[in-house]
Amino acid sequence: MTDRNRELSLALGSGGARGLAQIGVIRWLEKNSDYRIKSIAGSSMGALIGGIYAAGKLDLYEEWVSQLSKYDVVRLLDFAFSRSGLFSGERIMQKLKEMLGDINIEDLPITFTAVATDIESGREVWLNHGSLFEAIRASIAIPTVFTPVKRNGRLLVDGGLLNPVPIAPTLRDSTGMTIAVSLSGRSEEALEQKVAEFEQGENKQNSYRRAITQFIEGVQEKLGLSDEPAPEFDVFDIVSRSLESMQNSIARFRIAAYNPDHLIEIPVNACSMFEFYRAQEMIDLGYERADRLLQDIRRS
Repeated sequence: MTDRNRELSLALGSGGARGLAQIGVIRWLEKNSDYRIKSIAGSSMGALIGGIYAAGKLDLYEEWVSQLSKYDVVRLLDFAFSRSGLFSGERIMQKLKEMLGDINIEDLPITFTAVATDIESGREVWLNHGSLFEAIRASIAIPTVFTPVKRNGRLLVDGGLLNPVPIAPTLRDSTGMTIAVSLSGRSEEALEQKVAEFEQGENKQNSYRRAITQFIEGVQEKLGLSDEPAPEFDVFDIVSRSLESMQNSIARFRIAAYNPDHLIEIPVNACSMFEFYRAQEMIDLGYERADRLLQDIRRS
């Protein structure tokens, strides 16, 4: 096998906390294949994981995120409650800056592209030069949740809006293989049961969602909206379910159009968008799915 054929490209998808499963995929590749990851394209959480890996700091990030509790997640969500988003995202990015240091994409040892969306033009934007942190910050800016990012005169938000599985940026690569990770796989009944068991063992009064909901209820009270009947779904259910419905549909078209050599799908019901305190569970799931689907790489 030539050096070129031993290199591969990764397309890492968007899907919030489920994106942590992509750490498990990378770990499987490191342990079970002779392939070297030469190029990564990522949308949203895929950009975050891919950028951290490209910077050589995945070990540090994995250790940190695996220790997060629900309370830690709440503390990292810095409320902005501005017209452009509930959170600014600055605490999270500051943590990442402390962890990774400042680096430009062109200085990374592998090719990296973060996908974002220009909400003014409605076009997909590929960020492959300049500050790695700014590129990641733009790619993870979920509309109504995190505030948008101004970069080079453009207002950028989550790349998953237009390209939840960014295979296209890898088409120019000279690698021997492309592996895509979609976080929009079909729901699995076994995972439904697992999630139910997990939630039964949690103290819901101390959950991160309860803390956030209390904040929103306090704002509603100040605005004179506290007498309105409680909705069937809270704001985070609505945002996450709406984004997932849209991204699931787009992802199917993108995968069919670009047809990667291998596709790893993480079930959409593995966890919700904001359950980052389930990191180790998602990492293990990603490793297991890679092991199940990439056996031909191991044999070769």
